[in-house]
Amino acid sequence: MAALKMAALLLLFTALILLRGSFVRSQGLQVGFYDSYCPDAEDIVRSTVEQYYDKDATIAPGLLRLHFHDCFVQGCDGSVLIAGASSERSAPQNFGLRGFEVIDDAKSQLEAVCPGVVSCADILALAARDAVDLTGGPSWSVPLGRRDGRVSLASGANALPSPADPVSVQRQKFADQGLSDHDLVTLVGAHTIGQTDCQFFSYRLYNFTATGNPDPTISQASLQQLRALCPPNGGDPSRRVALDRDTPGAFDVSFFKNVRDGNAVLESDQRLWSDAATQGAVQKYAGNVRGLLGLRFAYEFPKAMVRMGSVAVKTGGQGEIRRRCSRIN
Repeated sequence: MAALKMAALLLLFTALILLRGSFVRSQGLQVGFYDSYCPDAEDIVRSTVEQYYDKDATIAPGLLRLHFHDCFVQGCDGSVLIAGASSERSAPQNFGLRGFEVIDDAKSQLEAVCPGVVSCADILALAARDAVDLTGGPSWSVPLGRRDGRVSLASGANALPSPADPVSVQRQKFADQGLSDHDLVTLVGAHTIGQTDCQFFSYRLYNFTATGNPDPTISQASLQQLRALCPPNGGDPSRRVALDRDTPGAFDVSFFKNVRDGNAVLESDQRLWSDAATQGAVQKYAGNVRGLLGLRFAYEFPKAMVRMGSVAVKTGGQGEIRRRCSRIN
């Protein structure tokens, strides 16, 4: 009889836990979402990112870009992680994406201790936050509870901003995600630790708009430096170049100073200075006294990341929790 009562109590306790889990999951994203189901989840992701960062610090911008590219296509649902001939991951716009092995490693560890609990989309959001923190940028509490999408199509990558996009196109692509001009400038500030390939900007150095001349908005100092890194003939088109020439490994406001002074590498970044609305935000972040307004960027960036990380998320009974991030269950 006592054994039956104990069994009944255990069943009741389990039912209450499941009911609580169902209730919490129905409320959308929440800070501390995994505290009851997988309390070590955030620590496992953090330690994994640290291990890879200690070996190669350039993995930090890779993880940040991975989260960004995920959220701009069908929302933040981990769909960019799915491998396949026609998946998002295979799209030309996602050429050079890095960090998949970090996410896969963290997922394997989490599956070992909390099988079927932590989504790949949430791992991406946490890894992006940890990457920023490790490079000296701000940290923030990440609302969690995303579920993984079951669809990943290369055609969806057309929603991603391009290095050659004018501000009007950038503005529309961000607006399509419910993000403002202020969010646009703030999130592009992630390029403070970013890298790109010569092939994505070398046209600015030698034959801008088919004139045979360089982009007139590039400063002479940057033009000479970039031409040395990316020669017109015989160079490596996939050579990686820092988007912030002054402090490429530090998450700071140097990137905005470069945009202001004509030292941006990507055309899309430099164009932020030519538009009245975005120029004001760039100027505020760049400031006039070294470091004075860096704290403002450090304050605004986490808020913009939380907004971006909430775009078209799947929660509750939507989507799934993938067992492996690279394929649908």
